[in-house]
Amino acid sequence: MTKQKIVLITGASSGIGKATAKTLVKSGHKVILTARRQEKLDKLVAMLGEDNALAVAADATQFDALEKVVKAGINKFGRLDVAFANAGTGISISGTEQGDPDEWSKLIDINIKALLWTAKLTLPNLRETKGHFILTSSVAGRTAHKGSIYGASKWFAYGFGQNLAEEMAQWGGRCTTIAPGMVNTAFFDEPKPDKLDPVDVAEAVLFAIEAEQRCNVREIFLMPTH
Repeated sequence: MTKQKIVLITGASSGIGKATAKTLVKSGHKVILTARRQEKLDKLVAMLGEDNALAVAADATQFDALEKVVKAGINKFGRLDVAFANAGTGISISGTEQGDPDEWSKLIDINIKALLWTAKLTLPNLRETKGHFILTSSVAGRTAHKGSIYGASKWFAYGFGQNLAEEMAQWGGRCTTIAPGMVNTAFFDEPKPDKLDPVDVAEAVLFAIEAEQRCNVREIFLMPTH
């Protein structure tokens, strides 16, 4: 039987984060949920059960706010086994020449800085449990897309995940970079029902954390079948 894991999820109020929380709790794990909107998190906790989930609203780009999330989770559950750095955003104007620097700044804050803050704040706890760090990159972080600043941020995430896996291996920790293709979430203005579903990514997270401890699933690359 798989050991129950205590899992922190950023960007947990919708899309991939929400689907992952539901999938993990259904499989017997417990979750610490954070996102900016407390009301959405509270609804999710009501669905999952207060014994299984804790919601702490925070802006993941704010180091001090995220630190409070980690501390609250440890206070409730006593340890941390997995951190899933899933919070992310896109931009509305593609290309470098026509791009909006203010939008780029916000993108870097959430897609890069929040990822770093999550790792910095959770690694001491993960070291204690020989735990697991998981992050959401993208197919856009593995292939070239003309003028894509978003893609460049996901290249950072992809490279960071590979490097972090080497760092964590020194003390028996595991790191998984998940690189999905297009996922049908609110990220897009129009629904994409022929693309991946958030539950597909959630099941990839579950697969990675439930793998035998000797097996470090370092990367999962997901693409729609059609």
